[in-house]
Amino acid sequence: MAVVGRILAVFAVAACLAATMLASPARAAPGVTDLRVGLHPDKVRFVLDLSDRIDFFIFQLPDPYRVVIDLPQVSFDLPEDGHSRRVGAITGWRYGLFEPGTSRVVIDASSPMAVKSSFILPPSGSNGHRLVVDLVTTDRDSFLASSNESVAKRVALRAPSIEAPGAAPAPGRNLDPRRVIVIDPGHGGVDPGALGHSDHEKDIVLAAARTLARRLEQTGRYKVVMTRDRDVFVRLRDRIAIARKAGADLFMSLHADSIDDKSLRGLSVYTLSETASDDEAAALAASENKVDIIAGIDLSDQAPEVTDILIDLAQRRTKNLSARLAAYVVQEMSDVTPLLKRPHRFAGFAVLKAPDVPSVLVELGFLSNSTDLKNLHSAPFRDKIAEGLARAVDGYFQGMQAAFR
Repeated sequence: MAVVGRILAVFAVAACLAATMLASPARAAPGVTDLRVGLHPDKVRFVLDLSDRIDFFIFQLPDPYRVVIDLPQVSFDLPEDGHSRRVGAITGWRYGLFEPGTSRVVIDASSPMAVKSSFILPPSGSNGHRLVVDLVTTDRDSFLASSNESVAKRVALRAPSIEAPGAAPAPGRNLDPRRVIVIDPGHGGVDPGALGHSDHEKDIVLAAARTLARRLEQTGRYKVVMTRDRDVFVRLRDRIAIARKAGADLFMSLHADSIDDKSLRGLSVYTLSETASDDEAAALAASENKVDIIAGIDLSDQAPEVTDILIDLAQRRTKNLSARLAAYVVQEMSDVTPLLKRPHRFAGFAVLKAPDVPSVLVELGFLSNSTDLKNLHSAPFRDKIAEGLARAVDGYFQGMQAAFR
């Protein structure tokens, strides 16, 4: 249903754009008028004929091998000979609207291919602007290295930014320059979470989440969205949907576990992994992922959240960015509260599976430990927790800016 909803949404946006174009004499969007592929002794040349000069970005994806060209939203009006076919190591190509504001061309290949050069040729004679991409064969290791580098650059370019003065906001975006942080207090409603004496995890993490939300909002740099701000049950996939709908830059889920070993205490942070880092992490993820069954919904057999061609890119870059955020959490929280041995852990938490939102799950402590429980009941301690997590968020974004400067 999620995929159907996204398709319907694209059609709705397209319909609105069409209506706007009919209602006003606005300049038509740039178009791709032809697509030509030539096999040369030393390369394969891929050429897009354009109605106007446009920007572009190229990145690579492995398994299967692909070269992806992102363009601003354009129309594709190609002749029959521009349709997909095999040319050398290229097995075919696809093109179309990827999302409002972005069109995409995907070149499929049977073996690793490197981008030797890419450039825009100016009009000449009867030819208009042309986007030229020269591809050459390469080895897998070189392809993977280029892929990682190009993906990192694409992540930086697609990060939310302030629109240029006078520019109209892109569809689905507004002019608010603040980063969007989604805070997810675990459990709620009919799902109390872990128990500590007479205390419920759902109440303790909601109090901590409210404190963190206030702290982040006070900086003026962040807009905070809560997956729940009261004692209500929220399905795991709905928590993901809230983050994606909000255009979240980060997702932080807060929890507090309870175990048989009452001496164990300390904070830990989890990021997504299909294979848990240890048996304890696996057991915790299994118990957390079953909470939707309480409301009569078992998500264990659901299809992947996203099935488009970028799912592998989105998941890979999201996992990398999530790990970066987790490192800042560990660094900042070490001065606030004890940490578990190996404080950064990995598990298959369903709530961390948004493919395009860097996400962490923070276990604030153990309700089964009397010291942790007393601290989590303390407003001054929750203030310290919020300060540390806010510093981690600051460090994450400052580190991103420095990395791609």
